[in-house]
Amino acid sequence: MNTRIILQAIMVWFLPLLGYLVFFMMLFFLSLSYFKGRFWCSRLCPRGAFLDLILSKFSLRNKIPKIFLKFWFKWLFFALFMAFFVLQLILSQKTPVAIGFVFVRMCIITTIIAVILGIPLRERSWCAICPMGTLQAKIGSLKRHNN
Repeated sequence: MNTRIILQAIMVWFLPLLGYLVFFMMLFFLSLSYFKGRFWCSRLCPRGAFLDLILSKFSLRNKIPKIFLKFWFKWLFFALFMAFFVLQLILSQKTPVAIGFVFVRMCIITTIIAVILGIPLRERSWCAICPMGTLQAKIGSLKRHNN
């Protein structure tokens, strides 16, 4: 499994058009989250697998700061993340490769943040503020409110 994760990271770095795969996977799993909640996070997220399999060996496993669990903080982080993402799209050269690399870059940046958080804190501290997880939780809650 570790080799597969490393191979995928290398492939995406050298084939930025694979960044579009990230986009379509996000759309699919956000749609699925209406029915299954954070299904992606708990079962399929490659970053989560990396954090569980590798970073857990180095993590000091300190408590996640309570602010990470606050509704307003998650949505503030989401808004800042999306603003940074949109800014990158605007500043990109607007070629398919450049746009694909925006998705790749975002994956790399969020993985670096996950590692920085996961060593002094619990290995999956990133998951508490992950924009994809925040949005999935919100979409999943819509079904509960409609029932």
